[in-house]
This record gives sequence, C-alpha cells and structure tokens, in this order.
Amino acid sequence: MAGTDRYIEIDAARGVAILMMILFHTVFDLSFFYGYPFNIATGFWRYFALSTASLFLLIVGVSLVISHAREEERLAGDPRRHIGIAIKFLKRGMGIIACGLLVTFATWLYLGEGFVIFGILHLIGVSTILALFFIPFRKVNLLIGVVLIGVGIFLAEAGVTIPFWLLWLGMPPAPFTSVDYTPILPWFGVVLIGIGMGEQLYPGGNRSFPAPHLPAPIFSPLAFFGRHSLLIYLLHQPVILILLQLIIGVPTLW
Repeated sequence: MAGTDRYIEIDAARGVAILMMILFHTVFDLSFFYGYPFNIATGFWRYFALSTASLFLLIVGVSLVISHAREEERLAGDPRRHIGIAIKFLKRGMGIIACGLLVTFATWLYLGEGFVIFGILHLIGVSTILALFFIPFRKVNLLIGVVLIGVGIFLAEAGVTIPFWLLWLGMPPAPFTSVDYTPILPWFGVVLIGIGMGEQLYPGGNRSFPAPHLPAPIFSPLAFFGRHSLLIYLLHQPVILILLQLIIGVPTLW
C-alpha cells in the first residue's frame, strides 16, 4: 500500500538541486549585476545550469507519480476518484503557476528587459496539469520524453520560430531574451522521463528497492531544503542580492 511518509532520498535530491540553483544564481548575479568575468552562457556554468534544471524536473516527474498513486489509494472505491485526482492536480498546478507569475512580476519590476515570462515554475505548474494525461502511459513516458526532447532540440537547431504568444511552447521569435526560459519543448520531456523513472522506482507509490541508509548529518539538512524548495526558490534571489550588497556593495548596474 502506498504510504503517506515522504521519501528522504527524494527530498535530499531536491535539496541538492536547490543548493545547485543557489550556487548558480550567485554566480549569475556576480556576473550580471557586478560584472565579474563568469561565462554563464557557455561552457561549465551553462551545463551546470542545464543539469540543475534537469534534476529539478526529473524529481518533479517522480513526485507526481507518487502523489498520483497515493491519491488513487486514498480515493479507492470512490467512483468519482478520477475527478478528485484531476481537481487536486489542477489546483496544485495553478498554485505553482501563480507563484511563477509572482516571479514574472518581480523580475519585470526589477529587471525590465529580460524578465521571466515562462520560467521553471511556470513549466512545473503546467507540467503538473499535463501529467494527468501522461501518467497512465507509465514507463512508456521514458520514450515519449526522449522524443519530446529530441523534437525540441531539432526545432531549435533548425531555427524554427513561432508567434510570441506561443513562446511557452518553445522556439520564440527573435529577438527574445529572458533570465529564465524553460518552455514545454524540450523541458516537459524531462518531466516525462521523471514520470517514467517514478513508475520504475516507486510503482504504486512504493519503493521498489530497499530503503537507503543515509547519514543523517548530511542528508537531513538536504531533505529539509527539499521539503521547503518552493519557499526557498521564491526567496533565495532577494536574499542573495542583499548579502552581495552587504559584502560587495551596490551593483555597478544600478
């Protein structure tokens, strides 16, 4: 039976992604606001950013599988359980999208040009809703995810563009810049791979492997960060900028 306890390995992995995100955004702020010579557009830091986003989205997919299985169990016997699950996922997705819109508004006020229109929170919110249609495909989502990633990369490399109002799909028209752009293609493919992994690792919401023995001094703090990832995501940039101003001074950009 699917339990209600959280899996520490998932929270800890999410905590690792949070720390990676904080590190990258610190480097980004030093480059963008203070002119430090970090090359964040190519090379190591570019791949570091892609790895961070990928880890986040894989965990999203795995977590959606567990959440769906536990709702199935909780509502077992209810003929309207599919409606109940859909409503829960819809509410959760809309809540995350609302948080993404807060980021959009804040970056529009703070940055102006390059503000976040469709970033990772927007994607996670939309993916939470879309997952309802894909979770029934179970492990086949591994293949669907790879195909979507391949299509997204191919279209981008081919220079295909779409109207501005469809930029959430990917392939925006030029010129377009944003400090966080995480469109459906190819990134929803990563979520689908996470869903496929979740079906393999946590079928029915249960571990398919022995509980890992993780050293508490290391993994408990990581799991704490993972459990509060949304709040940390919303607050970490203002905190980083305040700390940098205290240590370095007012950014030259201002």
